[in-house]
Amino acid sequence: MGHTSTPKFCTFHALRIKGFATVDTLREMTGFDAATVQAHLDDLAAAAHAQFREARSLWQLTPDGRAAHPAMLETDLVGADLAALAPLYAGYLELNTEFKTLCGDWQLRNGGVNDHTDAAYDAAVVARLVDLDGRAQPILVSTASLVDRLACYGPRLASSIGRLQAGESNMFTGVMCGSYHDAWMELHEDLILTQGIDRSAEGSF
Repeated sequence: MGHTSTPKFCTFHALRIKGFATVDTLREMTGFDAATVQAHLDDLAAAAHAQFREARSLWQLTPDGRAAHPAMLETDLVGADLAALAPLYAGYLELNTEFKTLCGDWQLRNGGVNDHTDAAYDAAVVARLVDLDGRAQPILVSTASLVDRLACYGPRLASSIGRLQAGESNMFTGVMCGSYHDAWMELHEDLILTQGIDRSAEGSF
């Protein structure tokens, strides 16, 4: 069993990663039920660490919440074997380079926008994504064995592939819709934050 985070921190951390989120999105990211997520958000709001934007029906961290996050993350990770994450992260970065190429191939074709009218072309790109996911999942199992809250990403990625194969084309590179790209980029941000990596210095996007 990996390092365990407190439930409230998991919600707080998920909101930090997402930026703006509904209760349902945070439920998906944490694995908690909606009532538990709402209770965590209410507590964070009472501490002036989160706020609800009624105009957009979204939660976000306050400036105080963002400022408090690094210290809370450091406390949360006490006792975690972060050194063991490094080689797993190296494997993720190799796949990340391949994934960025895949996203480009899904969005563009022959120098223009892919209109997704060529079913054979799209199927071939999806097949490459399925292959990449098959190589990513063992890495994610290993990361989750070190830090429990990372366990959400494998199932989320697998779910988006299932929806993509069922015809939801936005599940590849769609934004703010639970797509493979959404979960993959959130995983990247989580791994960077967890290890205290400077993204700009690393140059990985």
